[in-house]
Amino acid sequence: MGHPRKALRTTAVGAVSATLIAGTALGLAPAAQAAPNPVRFVDIAGDGGTVLKANVVTPANADGSRTYPLIVLPTSWSLPQVEYLAQARKLADSGYVVVSYNVRGFWQSGGEIEVAGPPDVADASKVIDWALANTPANKRQVGMAGMSYGAGISLLAAAHDKRIKAVASLSGWADLIDSIYSGRTQHFQAGALLDGAGTLTGHPSAELQQVFKDFFSSNLAAEPALIAWGKKRSPQTYIDQINANDAAIMLANGWGDTIFPPNQSVKFYEELTGPKRLEYRPGDHATAEITGLFGLPNDVWTDTERWFDHYLKGEDNGIDREQPVQLKSRSTGGYEGYPDWKSVTATRKKISLAGTTTIHTNVDSGADGGVIFLSSILDQLAQLPPMASVPLLPRRWAAVWQSEKYASTQQVRGTAQLHTTVTGTKESGTLVAYLYDVGPLGLGKLVSHAPYTFHGQTPGKPFGVDLELFSTAYDVPAGHRLALVVDTVDPLYIEHNPSGAQLTFSSPEHDPSYVSVPLREQ
Repeated sequence: MGHPRKALRTTAVGAVSATLIAGTALGLAPAAQAAPNPVRFVDIAGDGGTVLKANVVTPANADGSRTYPLIVLPTSWSLPQVEYLAQARKLADSGYVVVSYNVRGFWQSGGEIEVAGPPDVADASKVIDWALANTPANKRQVGMAGMSYGAGISLLAAAHDKRIKAVASLSGWADLIDSIYSGRTQHFQAGALLDGAGTLTGHPSAELQQVFKDFFSSNLAAEPALIAWGKKRSPQTYIDQINANDAAIMLANGWGDTIFPPNQSVKFYEELTGPKRLEYRPGDHATAEITGLFGLPNDVWTDTERWFDHYLKGEDNGIDREQPVQLKSRSTGGYEGYPDWKSVTATRKKISLAGTTTIHTNVDSGADGGVIFLSSILDQLAQLPPMASVPLLPRRWAAVWQSEKYASTQQVRGTAQLHTTVTGTKESGTLVAYLYDVGPLGLGKLVSHAPYTFHGQTPGKPFGVDLELFSTAYDVPAGHRLALVVDTVDPLYIEHNPSGAQLTFSSPEHDPSYVSVPLREQ
């Protein structure tokens, strides 16, 4: 009997590789005809001798008489080694040696999936060693970049390898736990996607299989170990080492990233002390930069090359003089520059959450964060975020508060913050807060949301909840309202509401409840 999983993986390899190679050929045909770059497919010995499948692209005129800056590109989760071929050829045209490699445990590379663990970090240094020994790469001009998984590995490598002078982290993470376990809530769809894709295209380690088992089963006894596992794989944990190594760090993420939500990158960015840049655009995980994989014009990849041109080549292209925080609005599509993250939010306006409201749990009220990828892509391409008819939301299962009608456009920028008092009838529970832009007919468009889970509370005893909603850039038109909706079930998350539980939201006189909305200065 054959091995169906292996056969399926082989078929998937061919399909994805063929698609990316075809896109590369189409997207770069003119450049290829003008100055073909030699591409070599090689095996590189990673940590412990693990074979890493890689490809190397060098400048067309490389003749051994000089060296070139080196850029190393680890692949994304579940994508093959040809993922970056279009960008690698563009970079080689611009005078870079580019080495892209399939991270361990995926496709034809050896080893098991370690989820950016120590072997993955060591692999990155081994690839740099190999490139310096086998290509015309300059040891004083080393950069790393990648999308998603490759982004996280690049940041971690910059903490452990002083040779890395510049990093472009595209749709990466700074804090793995704050990404898929924010608000102490399992991000179910994100976890399921990562688990399924890893199983299909790679070899999950026994440790990873146990992590997913504990994650999906809501095993609270395993929570400390899960958090420790995630922190070990989080660039935020090594911020002091990254700062000491002084690499120039560029971070680019999507407002609607359902795998690595934007908030966790903000804290990391603020704590960086070296050259840095933060970019946010509409879209979900990696959707803002994916067209660049096919050689098409792409703002993220253009800024990535400009970042390396300045910090590896020393070109005076002005990127170091631009406002380092660049935001693209979900509503207007225009870019806005800020000197730092604090300047994004010039003012805050509070919406009072007055009165006492009790809701029942275990039923989806109709307010939700959408579907992974699909919802944020619709918002990115057509400005159609998840919607709900706010007047029709059943008050048995949803608590609703609304602002007054706004006389002028409200430019929401940054991170809205919820503060309230909750009393549960059980010791555990989950709530999800949604901020909606509500039009004259009551149709609400999702501005932001976030989940929150509690355990170990005394039934009947009030406790405070402070929750940061996911950061965003959204314009609420004049004549519209903002509404805060809270319910207890969302398909994106695993909820922890015992059957028959109720949650009561109150606003004590000494500690009033509110949602604080960050607004750009008009």
